[in-house]
Amino acid sequence: MSARLFAALELPDDIRRSLAAFGREAAAGDRALRPAREDALHLTLAFLGHRALDEVDLAREAVRGAAGSPAPVLTLTDPLWLAPRRPHVLTVALEDSGGVLAALQSDVVARLADALPWEPETRPFRPHVTVARVRREWRPRVADLPAAPQATFTAGAVVLFRSHLGGRGPARYEALERAELAPAES
Repeated sequence: MSARLFAALELPDDIRRSLAAFGREAAAGDRALRPAREDALHLTLAFLGHRALDEVDLAREAVRGAAGSPAPVLTLTDPLWLAPRRPHVLTVALEDSGGVLAALQSDVVARLADALPWEPETRPFRPHVTVARVRREWRPRVADLPAAPQATFTAGAVVLFRSHLGGRGPARYEALERAELAPAES
């Protein structure tokens, strides 16, 4: 048995609502898109893939080590198709003007790499939230998107999630560990 795990930044409820509304609106104008559920919206910091069940507690401890880290102040920016040449997801990019998110992501990845037999991705970290997925074998219309929500917010916690793949339905995410971040300084 194994568990499919990832560490993510938890988003405030109002930000998730705005992003989910944008995903639904984009999907209403393009049948190639399936909007993400509001309760599934997050900012992935590290995808661990399938891990042996005896590694779950090690991953929990690694995420717990991020508790008290400075909370990043983030700004929603523009829609971003990933991958640009053959889009498979519609996302909203995030700006980390102070570099706090980049430092937090690097710290979480290092803690997980130290705790687990896991190799982190080598691609540069690109902060984004996936709001809709492209249906298999479909091509989305990449132009004429609705306006993306604009907001600045402070993230509150790093969460270790277990992803339960739904077969025909969407994945369901179970929070296994939650590390509260230190409030941003004013």
